[in-house]
Amino acid sequence: MKKLLILGAGGYGRTVAEAAAALFDEIAFLDDGQTGPDILGPCADYERYEGEYAFAYPAFGNNDLRATWLNRLGEAGYDVPALVHPRAYVSPSAVVEPGAVVLAMACVGTHTLVRRGAIINMGAVIDHDCTVGFCVHAAPGAIVKAGNFLAPMTKVESGQVVERAAYPAP
Repeated sequence: MKKLLILGAGGYGRTVAEAAAALFDEIAFLDDGQTGPDILGPCADYERYEGEYAFAYPAFGNNDLRATWLNRLGEAGYDVPALVHPRAYVSPSAVVEPGAVVLAMACVGTHTLVRRGAIINMGAVIDHDCTVGFCVHAAPGAIVKAGNFLAPMTKVESGQVVERAAYPAP
């Protein structure tokens, strides 16, 4: 049985759970501010569940916080999967690294690389030949045109259009 532990049970955590539902038999949460039948405890309890849950994902929209938790989870022995919602499009030639997520109605184009911890949020479009850096967040409806390199830890806001090759690869 494949089991996923999601850190953060807020709106983003629940969205991630929906994206992961087709891939996992059981999904539970750790959260510091909420309780409920599927919330096992606070985020600090992550090491306690490592033997029971092989997979974990840090569902934090804050890039710095997500990066910190990606490293903690990896060091604790969790597999942090790449998550692609069944209603997202990812080109067969694109690569989505572990810890990255592509949400519903998002599009990742030909020969695009989505690095670890990146969020391609709902309805975002990442055109062909782009590199989306470590822990980048492309917000809902963001558009990144062809040939761009998004530096690690940056955010492309909702409705923002990054023109073709505005940020070429270094």
